[in-house]
Amino acid sequence: MTADKKFSGFNRREFAAAAAAMGASLAFSARAAHASKRAWKERRDLYPQGVASGDPDSGSVILWTRCPPATGNTAPKLTVEVAEDDAFRKVVATAAALPLADNDWTVRVLAAGLKPATTYWYRFTDAHGMGSRIGRTRTAPADDDSRPVNFAFVSCQDQNTGYNNAYRRMLYDDRNKPEAEQLGFVLHLGDFFYELVWYPEDRTKPYYNRKIRDVVRYPTGQKIADYHIPVDLADYRAAYKGYLADPDLADARANWPFICMWDNHEFSWRGFQGLTIDTKDIVGAQTRKVAATQAWFEYQPARVAKAGDPDWNRYDAPKVADADIKAFDVYSLVQEPNNLAAINALRTYRHLKWGKNVDLLLTDNRSFRSYFVLNDDGTNGMETPKFLDLVPQEIVEILDAGKAYGGGHPPDTIAFGDKQFPNFRKDKDPQSILGKEQKAWFLEQLRASKATWKIWGNSQGSLNARLDMKNLPAEFGTWPGKDYGMFWLDDWAGFRHEQGEILDFVKDNGITGLTSVCGDRHASLAGLLSKSLPPQAYEPVALEFVGTSISSPGTVEVYEVIVHDKEPLHALLMRRPPGAPSEPMVNFSILHGVKASLTYDKTGDLKQALAQSNPEVAPHLAFVDLGAHGYSAVRASADRLETTFVSIPNPAERSTTDDGGPVTYRIRFRANIWQPGETPKLEQEVVEGVVPFPV
Repeated sequence: MTADKKFSGFNRREFAAAAAAMGASLAFSARAAHASKRAWKERRDLYPQGVASGDPDSGSVILWTRCPPATGNTAPKLTVEVAEDDAFRKVVATAAALPLADNDWTVRVLAAGLKPATTYWYRFTDAHGMGSRIGRTRTAPADDDSRPVNFAFVSCQDQNTGYNNAYRRMLYDDRNKPEAEQLGFVLHLGDFFYELVWYPEDRTKPYYNRKIRDVVRYPTGQKIADYHIPVDLADYRAAYKGYLADPDLADARANWPFICMWDNHEFSWRGFQGLTIDTKDIVGAQTRKVAATQAWFEYQPARVAKAGDPDWNRYDAPKVADADIKAFDVYSLVQEPNNLAAINALRTYRHLKWGKNVDLLLTDNRSFRSYFVLNDDGTNGMETPKFLDLVPQEIVEILDAGKAYGGGHPPDTIAFGDKQFPNFRKDKDPQSILGKEQKAWFLEQLRASKATWKIWGNSQGSLNARLDMKNLPAEFGTWPGKDYGMFWLDDWAGFRHEQGEILDFVKDNGITGLTSVCGDRHASLAGLLSKSLPPQAYEPVALEFVGTSISSPGTVEVYEVIVHDKEPLHALLMRRPPGAPSEPMVNFSILHGVKASLTYDKTGDLKQALAQSNPEVAPHLAFVDLGAHGYSAVRASADRLETTFVSIPNPAERSTTDDGGPVTYRIRFRANIWQPGETPKLEQEVVEGVVPFPV
């Protein structure tokens, strides 16, 4: 079926009804393209946050801009034009839009009746011909279109301490590809901005060897120690306005449609549900959650469901007050009216289809999650400062699963070295990241999907990173756990019971092609997802790719500053050979185990070190780089999925070149679609540059 025939059955009334239901202005495609008759002069200063598009489907896309009043309290009425060419000689749709103060002068327009898999250009203009920059967007392929799908995924852009060189590299790379290989969209997996802000005068010393940049100033804010956090709507809006002033981010938003999901920093770095831990105690922060949600709604064009009035150009914030914990349900949700109103004000988890090969499922991993058990006072005394502060894997599993551990037979006490601690979780329900309703939705979407690849837009990673601490030589002391010590525990790696439920569902229902793409860790990892790892059963049923940060500092960068030679186990993280540069060892340790790293530290001989590699420590991992920055690109076809990690140098300074600076490496992973009962397999190829040594 051709695009013209497919859309001949749609009419303006139907799209107008759809737009009204979503509360958007409607720009409906005309039957015949025509040259623009509007005077237009680009005035980017009048549209200081640029333009953007979001959440495209095969016939429509949301267009966005912000146009505050140049003077006075009234913004000009705008006209948006959508064209098939960047000279606007083939305009296919127009619409009016009015920026309002209640929406911080932002507007959203639904451009509808468009052709599938087609590139369009758009611009906003006022009555005097003063126009925004020109934006470029692209619709999704038709549902029955089997062409390959290309997209990038990114996360974690801390502009307070770094630059968005990765976007400029992405733009350069995409311009130099054939059209069939260019990106269709950018999937942003959260931490679009960092609400925790240092002002340069408050922190004169570097942050892990990085300078503090003056990016955001909160109109109100709250100062804690030497940093500031937002406390109201004006503060959260200020964060978006400050970040969107960055030229590389603005160029990226103008060039591709973005599909966005929040993570923690869009609200609070230690937030969950409508609560947060600003200092030590959990406090109610429902007013901040509502403010953060409204600002996200205003600045991210997305097909999300909000409570109350459906108007996309108005957000009716629920009336809430800050309330502390009262009661939890079986999914550890705080059953308090203010909390429930705050977290249900906007439903951001959603499903988008991209042709025949890709169903994109986005989950909200912050609004419904449990309080993380390892923060509970019941874990006091289980610290491991002599062992890199790693947590024994069995302790994580016992506390996470609660009364469901061991098939419903949790232990009364937990062994830690020669001590026994009360199992304060033995009568509690398992932790949850998704919550009851969202998990049911997610599993049903997986079950019903007919797409070859079910792409899980998952803001947090699952791939376990662990060290076989049981194999440490006696000179380093006795590890208080059973076998392994765990990194990264406040994401899916620490919510193992629910992750196991999902993977069991995938296995039991014969679901193939599940691919989790993630952010948050400031590191690059590629591998296979299994409910458990050796010495337990290892049965992978899905793929996962954790993309590194755009600009936020990474683990290796931190270790270079804080890991000193006096640390007995420093060689597992950072090797410091006499008279030579430091060598990051954490990647090698995660992949090969402690004996291999300690051997390499003593001998410098890679062959001897690999002879000590432990095959059970990381059979699920194909690649690890805790020192990477950059972006990740995916190509999904009818029978194969490829993911490429594009790594760039530390973005502590802005690149001065059009390409965003050099590429340190590109590594590509390939997986063929597998059948039910088969094990997915990953191949890898270094396409450019040199991956970090030793890997």
